[in-house]
Amino acid sequence: MASSSSSSVAQLFFSFFSISTLLLLLLPFPSLSVASLGDDLLGAAREPEFADWLTGIRRRIHQRPELAFEEVKTSGLIRSELDRLGISYSWPVARTGVVASIGSGSAPVFSLRADMDALPLQGTVKLVFQPAEEGVIASRSGPLLAASGRFLATIKGKGGHAAAPHRVIDPVIPASLAILSLQQLVSRESDPLESKVISVGFIRAGEAYNVIPESVTFSGTFRSMTTEGLSYLMKRIKEIIEMQAAVHRCNATVDFMEKLIPYPATVNDEELYAHVKAVGEGLLGEANVQLRPPTMGAEDFSFYSQKMASTMFFIGVGNETMSPTHNLHSPYFVLDEKALPVGAALHAAVAIKYLDGHNKRPHKR
Repeated sequence: MASSSSSSVAQLFFSFFSISTLLLLLLPFPSLSVASLGDDLLGAAREPEFADWLTGIRRRIHQRPELAFEEVKTSGLIRSELDRLGISYSWPVARTGVVASIGSGSAPVFSLRADMDALPLQGTVKLVFQPAEEGVIASRSGPLLAASGRFLATIKGKGGHAAAPHRVIDPVIPASLAILSLQQLVSRESDPLESKVISVGFIRAGEAYNVIPESVTFSGTFRSMTTEGLSYLMKRIKEIIEMQAAVHRCNATVDFMEKLIPYPATVNDEELYAHVKAVGEGLLGEANVQLRPPTMGAEDFSFYSQKMASTMFFIGVGNETMSPTHNLHSPYFVLDEKALPVGAALHAAVAIKYLDGHNKRPHKR
């Protein structure tokens, strides 16, 4: 994932992947064509010493996955590698983040960013890659990933014995109807050509088969390819849940957990996407640079794309000869580590060619 801005320092947002890119950026490559530069970078990235180091760093991070803002050991590992390379950096940034800079400290500027946090799944860590054919990259200009929010709803009634429902106020009925009604926001209130999603991820009520619970709690995510669409869904989710509760003599609260800040849509800059596409084609060949359709996944990289020209791209790391392909959040997800040098070389080539091209432009006086 890459972005550019007019600030005075080239910033690299690090994980094991960005550190590997940094090493390639430190190599003395001359000004070459995209194809020649790509061959040199890819060759350097595939050298056994470099590839083994890259794989080792990745495995050390993934042996001890840490949740968001708790990446103490991961951040320490990154800083130790930067110290070993003699690279100055700022820390802490947003509690555990690391920001390092290389180059002259003057414009033009190119930034590389990568996640280093894990998801709270047993034996699973969060990766910046999606399963695909090994070594293929894919992206698109414009909207790529959805804006995303979440909600937590509680409907309260009056509990009691299931044999006497007339003496209780059953919260299960309005909760069930509310969940069903939420789906009609997509099927009956949204333009079929404008993508939206509402998914309820969990429902928690009673624990006994013969007791009507006092309350029902359910939670889910809602997504849209536009900020306006996300705001509309938020408004209607609240209305539907509260009204269904009121009709059935219950009370409802809806928490949109806004302290976590809803993600805006990830929108790739047209010019920067074209740059990454051209570099990728020179590095991997046109057949291995694919157009990716928009998806309803969401990424906090979208906050960067709101502030500066940015583009996000996906690198295929699946290999069905090693193991069956599983989705990103599956505990059985396995990546082919031979794809790591490809990713490192791509990131380095994208940054080098961007800076090289902008340095050759005539400066205005």
